[in-house]
Amino acid sequence: MINIKINDKPVSVKEGTTILEAARENNIHIPTLCYLKGINEIGACRMCLVEIKGARALQAACVYPVSEGLEIYTNSEKVREARKGTLDLILSNHEKKCLTCVRNRNCELQNLADELGMDEIKYEGENIKYELDNTTPSLVRDNNKCILCRRCVAACKNQAISVIDCVERGFNTHVAAHFEKPMSEVACIFCGQCIVSCPVGALYENSDIPKVLKAIDDTEKHVVVQTAPAVRAALGEEFGLPIGTPVTGKMVAALKRLGFDKVFDTDTSADLTIMEEGTEFIERFTKQENLPIITSCSPGWVKFCEHNYPEFIPNLSSCKSPMEMFGAVIKSYYAEKANIAKENIYSVAIMPCTSKKFEASREEFNRDIDASLTTRELARMIKQAGIDFVNLPDEEFDQPFGEATGAGVIFGTTGGVMEAAIRTVYEILENKPLEDLNITAVRGLEGVKEATLKIAGKDVKVAVVHGTKNAREILERIKNGEKYDFIEVMACPGGCINGGGQPIVDARTQAGVNVKEKRAAALYSEDERSTLRKSHDNPNIQLLYKEYFEKPGSHKAHELLHTHYTDRSNIKA
Repeated sequence: MINIKINDKPVSVKEGTTILEAARENNIHIPTLCYLKGINEIGACRMCLVEIKGARALQAACVYPVSEGLEIYTNSEKVREARKGTLDLILSNHEKKCLTCVRNRNCELQNLADELGMDEIKYEGENIKYELDNTTPSLVRDNNKCILCRRCVAACKNQAISVIDCVERGFNTHVAAHFEKPMSEVACIFCGQCIVSCPVGALYENSDIPKVLKAIDDTEKHVVVQTAPAVRAALGEEFGLPIGTPVTGKMVAALKRLGFDKVFDTDTSADLTIMEEGTEFIERFTKQENLPIITSCSPGWVKFCEHNYPEFIPNLSSCKSPMEMFGAVIKSYYAEKANIAKENIYSVAIMPCTSKKFEASREEFNRDIDASLTTRELARMIKQAGIDFVNLPDEEFDQPFGEATGAGVIFGTTGGVMEAAIRTVYEILENKPLEDLNITAVRGLEGVKEATLKIAGKDVKVAVVHGTKNAREILERIKNGEKYDFIEVMACPGGCINGGGQPIVDARTQAGVNVKEKRAAALYSEDERSTLRKSHDNPNIQLLYKEYFEKPGSHKAHELLHTHYTDRSNIKA
């Protein structure tokens, strides 16, 4: 332990602790802006400056390690003046359209200006005007609001993507993709981790709200909406509820009040995905062909593979994602059942993911999904409609796609797809019930998880990875000779619960709360409470096969529920 003083108060902290961490451990607040725990710790913004007794200059608390006898002052006159002066300069080069900004009231710069009592800008001057980059269906970049904190750059590097970085110097410094190309022309996977890392409104999703509202208002359109499992674990945060509060019933009630004709559960098609993917695995494993089979639910991961590892495309499961499977079922089976012309159905998906917007635009999926909204966009729609979300009574999903199993629910967290698949594959191959449905070996937030399972007398080696940096690691291992049978990959760290379309949690909260863990716990709690916890036990899925698809892996199932992928290696970042 190291003994120091903070504002003349003696404290003891572990060796290697930074001044910022030491202060927070002792309930002393030091403002930050560029700091993002575990991702961006570079001391660039200079907002966390503190005074150290005997030192000639102020120091950045986020990168300064404590040492024995250090005396620190976090709120001296010198510190206050330096922070306000720095913030003044940042604000002078920032487009201050706060009232019309997507991050209004959820902006770390705005909060900092309020906290430090900024009542005027001293250094107003000429600024460079940057063009908006809205060339992709997934995200928009607005450098006019960028404060050069570099959190987006760090998040992109943390994903092992690195398609953006700071270019030029001095006043001309700005964040750009390689060779100043638009995002549509580089190997961006649209995971949106840059968006949830950004403290201001310089990055945000390309919104589909206007066209969804237009469809709802069109009396000729039958508007169907599906909601992904991770949405229910985070939506409540937008309305002041604690992180990790499941709000399934309130979410359904809100969607019905927004005017959607039918509200369905994507978990149902997650169960359908397990039936198809499990069958595909059994077939490949039996023939020992194209192993390991790698999940294809995450569009960011699929795009990463297409750009960087096209040689692994044959290993990807040919199954569409649950969102796209549902889109296909809604515009075929459901359209026939409800006697509605396919072209009169408008299919909307609420996803925790910005890459789902890109997925919906892919030619391979026949535009079965007309619009994909993020969790944040749904929250905006609810607020704009004046709906009192917190006090809504719980309501149920509509039938015939309102019943799902716990296996479908846990799709939203890393390891969930693998666990759901194991529950079904085991029982099909063993022809007996699985005694313990909690496959804890594939749970948790470790970057790469491995397990060897004994199924029907054979060893099945599985792996679970989340974050494309870890995906790169596992693929390199395979290239170097390691053998696996089944691998789950999620593009976002933590899986869909931490997707690029989820509610944005400020850096200060993230430093003290494990957001991914709390959201995952919400999904596991729903799984534990579920009457049915295995995908093959879902009566709606059983009926779907009986009436329409015949059996998993049938010709019709392949026609509607499976797809192919594209070699994008010609686009190099």
